[in-house]
Amino acid sequence: MVNMKKYSLAACLAVVAMTMVFSTAAFAGKKIPKVDNFILFVDHSGSMAQKYMGNGAKKIDLAKGMMGKLNAAIPELGYTGALYTFAPFAGYAQPAPYRTAVLGEAVNGLDTEYEVFMRRTAMGNGLIDLDSVLAGLDGKTAVIMVTDGASNIGADPVAQAQALYAKYGGKVCFHVVSYADTEKGRMIIDEIRALNSCSVPADGEALMADAALMDRFVEDVFFTEAAEPQPVDETIVFRLNFDFDKSNIKEEMVPILEQALILLQEKPNLSYVVEGWTDSIGTDAYNLGLSKRRADSVTQWLTTNGIGRNRLEPVGKGESTKFDNSTDEGRYQNRRVEIRSK
Repeated sequence: MVNMKKYSLAACLAVVAMTMVFSTAAFAGKKIPKVDNFILFVDHSGSMAQKYMGNGAKKIDLAKGMMGKLNAAIPELGYTGALYTFAPFAGYAQPAPYRTAVLGEAVNGLDTEYEVFMRRTAMGNGLIDLDSVLAGLDGKTAVIMVTDGASNIGADPVAQAQALYAKYGGKVCFHVVSYADTEKGRMIIDEIRALNSCSVPADGEALMADAALMDRFVEDVFFTEAAEPQPVDETIVFRLNFDFDKSNIKEEMVPILEQALILLQEKPNLSYVVEGWTDSIGTDAYNLGLSKRRADSVTQWLTTNGIGRNRLEPVGKGESTKFDNSTDEGRYQNRRVEIRSK
C-alpha cells in the first residue's frame, strides 16, 4: 500500500468522502420460538368417549387423530413438550426436550377405549392438578386444551384458568381446541378463551380437515418467522473528484482506491460492476462515453494492483441526477465511480 503520509491533507480528507454501503440480508426463513414449553392437555372424560354431534366417530378418537397431525406440524425448536390428560389427570409424556417422534408415541398411546359410565368431567380439578406441572417449567408455556367443554363436577374451570393466569402472569397461555357439541360446553370454552388475548382459538374438526389452517394455528401458537432474505447488495461508492471532462486517475485519488482495493481483496469470490458517472454538463452521448472512460480508468488501476480482470466489468452510466446538478457541490458528487457486486 502507498504510504498516505506523502499525500496532502486535502487528499487524506478525500478518503473520508468515500461512502461504503453494505446492506445485510434477513435470516432465511428462520423460525423464532414464541414459547419455551407446551403441554397438550386432553379431556379424557366420559363425554369425550361419546360420538361427536351424536353421530360418526368418538370425540376422543377425533382428538387423537388431530393431535397426531398437530404433532407432525410442530417444528423442533428446542421446546419442552408434554402430554397430560384430565378427568382423570394423568401424564402420558412428562416434560422433556421436544422430539416429534417421542411425543408422537405418547399420542399414539392415548387410551380411547374406556367406558363412559361414571367418568365425569372434573375440568376445574384438572387445571388445579396442572399447576404442579407449570410450576416446574421455566419461561413461557402454551397449554393446548383439547376438550368438548363439558364440566359437571368439581371446581369451576373458568375460575381455575383465571387463577393460573393470575399466578403465572404472561408466562402461561391457554389455547382451546374445541370439540364442543353442547351449548354449555361452547360457553365454557368461550369463557376460557376470553380470559386472555394471547389465546388462539381452534376447532378440532377444522384443523383436521385443513392443513393450511393447522399450519396457521401452529405458527400462531409456537413461532414467528423472519422475513425472507433479500439479495446482499455490497456497494462501494467513490466520490472521486475527476477534473471537468477528464477521466485520468490523479494522485489524490489513490488513498480512496487503496481502500477499495482492500475491500475487494477481502472478498475474492465476488465479481463487481464498475459504474462510471458524470454531471449534467455535456450531451448524453458524450457523457456516456466519458463515464465509461472513468470506469475503465478505475478498473485499470485495480487490475494493475492485483484484482483479476475477470472480476470487474466497467460500465458507463452517463449523466447522474442523484445529486443537484445546479450546484458545484452537486456536480462534484455526481462525478463518481461506484462498484457493485454482481
